[in-house]
Amino acid sequence: MNTANPADAGPLAFFKALHDAYSQTIARFREGPKLVDALLSQAFDSFEGNVAIQSEGQPTIACHKGCATCCTLRVTATSPEILLIARYMRMARAALAKMGIDLEQRVIDADKATRGLSEQERVKLRRRCPFIEKGACLIYPVRPLACRGHASHDVKACVDAASGRADSVPYSEPHLIVRSLVQNAMQSALRDAGYVWSIHELNHGLVTALADDLEPAWLAGGEPLAGSAVADDVGQSEMARTFDAIKAA
Repeated sequence: MNTANPADAGPLAFFKALHDAYSQTIARFREGPKLVDALLSQAFDSFEGNVAIQSEGQPTIACHKGCATCCTLRVTATSPEILLIARYMRMARAALAKMGIDLEQRVIDADKATRGLSEQERVKLRRRCPFIEKGACLIYPVRPLACRGHASHDVKACVDAASGRADSVPYSEPHLIVRSLVQNAMQSALRDAGYVWSIHELNHGLVTALADDLEPAWLAGGEPLAGSAVADDVGQSEMARTFDAIKAA
């Protein structure tokens, strides 16, 4: 759903429009089994539609299937995203097993190697994401917003940065900005509705989510993924104040 066009409305108006749209979705599916699917379908559609608009006239994106250079970075995700990916992994378990892939064990191993590492330590480790197989993402249809919003204009720059030969990469600003607005608006709506809206380290969160079906607990307002929550540069208190200020503007 292309909820709004940031170029026409401005980022704050876009945020508020998205927040209202998410709030309507939450009210419609509240505590029901389809809430996670409805929220993320809305989030992913909003991101894809609006980033396409914002990318018009911008340099071509260099990302392509088979290129997984940036897939050594730490990935964070919201609770709904982690719950959706865990469900997707369970559904794909048998098909992947026929290919000799134990995806759950890959995630467990990745979590053991990366848990507790800082962003800088994670980059230096240069450990490939557990979902990458022959350059392709095994969970691509349900990949989190963090991955969708990470796009580069220069493959060589990505390779150089990954190997420590460069300090910067020409990332796509439309992807970064739209991803932030789409994700933050969803977090704001979840907060207002009484749901946990924190951000989690993906591997750690998935290890927890794969151990048990945690959707019912989260849908009831619980915080079953609390142990995998990460503290970003902007704390939750500051984010909450920012959300409230935007809505009041």
